[in-house]
Amino acid sequence: MARGTGERARPLRTMHALRAQRDQLRAQIVAGREAAARRQRSLGKRTARDRLDLLLDTGSFIEVELYRRHRASGLGLGDRPHTDGVVAGSGTIDGRRVFVYAQDFTLFGGSLGEAHATKIHKVMDLAVATGAPLIGLNDSGGARIQEGVLALHGYGGIFRRQVDASGVIPQISVVLGPCAGGAAYSPALADFTFMVRDTARMYLTGPDVVEAVTGQRVSHEELGGADVHGSRSGVATVVHDDEESCLADVRYLVSLLPANYLDLPPRAAARAAGSDRRHRFAELVPVESNQPYDMRDVLAELVDDGEFFELHEGWARNVICALARIDGQVAGVVGNQPLVQAGVLDGPASQKAARFVRFCDAFGIPLVTLVDVPGFLPGVEQEHAGIIRHGAQLLHAYCEATVPRIQVVLRKAYGGAYIVMDSRSIGTDLSLAWPINEIAVMGAEGAVNVLFRKDLAAAADPGRLRGQLVSQYAEEFMHAQYAAERGLVDDVIDPAETRSAVARGLEMLRGKRKAGPRRKHGNQPI
Repeated sequence: MARGTGERARPLRTMHALRAQRDQLRAQIVAGREAAARRQRSLGKRTARDRLDLLLDTGSFIEVELYRRHRASGLGLGDRPHTDGVVAGSGTIDGRRVFVYAQDFTLFGGSLGEAHATKIHKVMDLAVATGAPLIGLNDSGGARIQEGVLALHGYGGIFRRQVDASGVIPQISVVLGPCAGGAAYSPALADFTFMVRDTARMYLTGPDVVEAVTGQRVSHEELGGADVHGSRSGVATVVHDDEESCLADVRYLVSLLPANYLDLPPRAAARAAGSDRRHRFAELVPVESNQPYDMRDVLAELVDDGEFFELHEGWARNVICALARIDGQVAGVVGNQPLVQAGVLDGPASQKAARFVRFCDAFGIPLVTLVDVPGFLPGVEQEHAGIIRHGAQLLHAYCEATVPRIQVVLRKAYGGAYIVMDSRSIGTDLSLAWPINEIAVMGAEGAVNVLFRKDLAAAADPGRLRGQLVSQYAEEFMHAQYAAERGLVDDVIDPAETRSAVARGLEMLRGKRKAGPRRKHGNQPI
């Protein structure tokens, strides 16, 4: 009897010893973490765990591989701290599951080695397996040189997984510090990239390399700062002044996205938008087709509570892309912006809209297109820069989209730009137009100059003749009912009915199911 009791006691003592050893190890990890956190905060920066606290619901974070550490030795890495410079796991945002990793700049400058990459691979795999969004908080010096090709192999594994997950789960990248070299491809592959001014920077080759190769001296901010990528390169989707507002916006974005491509976007309570008349629409848009106005004001009147999430606000500003709710249903809105270059389409605007259309289609988000476009931007520079190819990207994106699609022509829609902006001919489900719409190959004056060039040259009073011909052309070919009479517009609506008509259209199309032709994939003109 005594012997049996002793045999049971030994495993218990062993278990107590192991628990004590584990608790001691955890205490050491926490102590090291707190010392590093104090150093980080003294530099005016948040730690990886501070950032996760801002991003996720309180108490929801479940960490994985806390004890993971690198196995390199004798390469100048010094200690082998646990976590290996990245905090990885899962939590919730407004109760919805997400997977996340946050690079820890306090350990090896957040540099990526084998163990670091393996942890990121794990949460990426879990995100796809469970059908949940993936969020990466980037703050890293890049590849860990001491680990050589293993670091490069780790990056390759991240990129491959991002491509495999593209169109399967939403991927959000947040740049909160340096993101240099090959690491910059991860934000570029994400669906959305957030950057914070003054602290975030992203480039393939740093200022020193640029100066050595080109002789050009440039600062980190000038080369790859948030404003550069937010307004010139188009790599940054959203730019913020501070981390709090940035991570709050990430939370808001997640509230508009489905968890994966099989789920529907989260729906809010309906707002009786189907009977909502808004007389302000007519006040916002001048009748004269050459007068500017801000399409964002129209967008705010169209969507619930005037709230929308604009993407690439500083880049290709002549077109607007935004996520919003209309009668509680999430929709993607594309609109020409008459306030910038009269809303003309050029290469960057076409690329911006095309990528957004493809994202919405991949995740089952209906599309609403607000049209007021004078055409494609003419000029030698645009032609040489590939405007044909870029315009074809937008055309391809719309033609390929199988989600519900509604087009609203506010004022003018001329030439090929009318076709590209989700016209009936390329598959929009419902086309609406205001009574001031002008849908034509070109404006009346331009058409008259082409068609009656000889008559005008020979006329005794060309100005008077031109005026008569312009009025005649507009009356015959550009009146409000012209496109509707030919079945290219479903209804000519009172501007006040725009919100209600779009809401009813989205409700009508909610059950739309359409399979594309059987093939591996099309060849987009990238």
